[in-house]
Amino acid sequence: MPDPQETRKYTSIPQKPPIVDDEKGKSDMKMAFMNMANSILGAGIIGQPFAFKNTGLVGGIIVLILLTFLIDWTLRLIVKNATMARTQSYQDFAAHCYGKFGRILLLFSVGSFAYGGCMAFCVIIGDTIPHVLKAFIPASITESSAAGWLFHRNVIITIFTTCISYPLSLNRDISKLARASGFALFGMLIIVVLVAVRGPFADKSLRQPLSTAEWTVNYNIFQGISVISFALVCHHNTTFIYNSLKTKVKQRFDMLTHVVCIISMICCLLMAVNGLVNFGGKTKGNILNNFKSNDNWINVARFCFGLNMLTTFPLEIFVVRDVMRDIVYFSLHSNGDESGSSHFELSSKQHFFITTFLVFTSMSVALFTCNLGIILELIGATSASLMAYIIPPMCYLKLSWEQIDYKSLNNTEKRQFHLSKTLPSVACTIFGLLVMVISSFMSIRTSLKSSGESDHCVSD
Repeated sequence: MPDPQETRKYTSIPQKPPIVDDEKGKSDMKMAFMNMANSILGAGIIGQPFAFKNTGLVGGIIVLILLTFLIDWTLRLIVKNATMARTQSYQDFAAHCYGKFGRILLLFSVGSFAYGGCMAFCVIIGDTIPHVLKAFIPASITESSAAGWLFHRNVIITIFTTCISYPLSLNRDISKLARASGFALFGMLIIVVLVAVRGPFADKSLRQPLSTAEWTVNYNIFQGISVISFALVCHHNTTFIYNSLKTKVKQRFDMLTHVVCIISMICCLLMAVNGLVNFGGKTKGNILNNFKSNDNWINVARFCFGLNMLTTFPLEIFVVRDVMRDIVYFSLHSNGDESGSSHFELSSKQHFFITTFLVFTSMSVALFTCNLGIILELIGATSASLMAYIIPPMCYLKLSWEQIDYKSLNNTEKRQFHLSKTLPSVACTIFGLLVMVISSFMSIRTSLKSSGESDHCVSD
């Protein structure tokens, strides 16, 4: 016999019929796991020692654990919100909740996060692949011969992005990237192991003792939070991965999210602790840049990480292209009709030109900088905070409010609603706003005081 109170709560507001998705996904859980894990364990993991330098070792461990639980919750909120709003995508349920403002805000945060990620990936390609090639190819070819220019940083970035990332980015089906994601994940495990093993043997000149604040809790903790956030956030890919599943069962997807978040946390923790303890105050934004360019074991890690970035890059382009798809749709439908945006597809010509533009403009940024730390900090502080800590709980609270008749609830039910939905959503939103404002301010201030690009480049 159903509880009358429960029946009254959930039937007082008429519900819209669910949208039937006629297009079946092509991914199984294994493929979804590889795509989601690869989305998380991308460029961000290599900046975790730098993040822990800002938070302090003890502070970093606490922050990483707490953020993992928070990220896990908001990732699951995205699928829950899409289900409650009867929509197919993150953009659509944001628009359902907050209209054009919600859609524009989300498009900005998702687009800038993924686009910034592409820039970071190209920076990493330039920091890794050239040193690997120079380590394993004779100097008579890489330096003395007429072909030596082919091994310069900017040339390598251009060649590898054009020949590997660009063709993969032209795919329309995200499930086709699962094999590349699986390869990238295997490479990431190699990187974590090699950094842990080689760190204690690094040259003493590359080390600097940790201060008391760096051992415990540092005053730059909010900058560290933004870098850790960048590493863990994959909210922009969540609905794509969920919708790519052959069988969309939310409980199984929730379990997938738990597993991916825990594995990602462990990998980030191993990388952060080993990197910070071994290099101390000299820890760089890319921990691989702390090692000498002639360390062949680390060059293997650099090679794996470079290939990881080449195969993760298309996942981010997939997301930015979807943002551009929305922009194209609304420019063609200026009457404000949003009902068909989730089913609108770019033409082959639009798909080609937009992909080409995104790939090569993001690549061009990497030709002028090797400061990965500031990129991770600013993107983590702004876009990641909006996308992971602010928009999902705000939408969840609004959608939850729409599904009840608040006036008809008794005091116990009202208290339960506020404790289970209002309080967590508001607390998460406030936390996101604090991270956004404080981290952005501190990152910009630190970058203005920085002594230069050479602090973040590879040691000779």
